Amino acid sequence: MASSKEYLEYILEQLSGLDEVNYRAMMGEYILYYRGKIIGGIYDNRFLIKPVNAARALMPDARMEIPYYGAKEMLLVDNVDDTAFLKVLIEAIYPELPEKKKKVKN
Repeated sequence: MASSKEYLEYILEQLSGLDEVNYRAMMGEYILYYRGKIIGGIYDNRFLIKPVNAARALMPDARMEIPYYGAKEMLLVDNVDDTAFLKVLIEAIYPELPEKKKKVKN
C-alpha cells in the first residue's frame, strides 16, 4: 500500500518548526531529510525514523516496524500530533545520523 500525499503533507506540517525538512518520493513512499540527512520516512502512512540511541531514549516504548519487505526495522513515531515533541526528537537524532553518501562518478 502506498502512502497518501495527504499524510505526507500532515507530517511535513507537524515538522514545519524545523528548518530544512525535505522529502523525496520513492516507489509510492517518501524519504524524509533533515539538513540533508535521512531521518526516516513515510511508509504505508506510518512515520518511521532511524533507530538511533537518541530516538530510543526519547521513545523507549516505541515499536520497531519494517518499512517495506527486506528493509531494516525502524522506530514507529506514534505521537505525530505533538509538534514540540517531534522537534525535540528530530533535533536529538540529527547528530547520530550518518552523513549523506557521496555519489561516485564512473
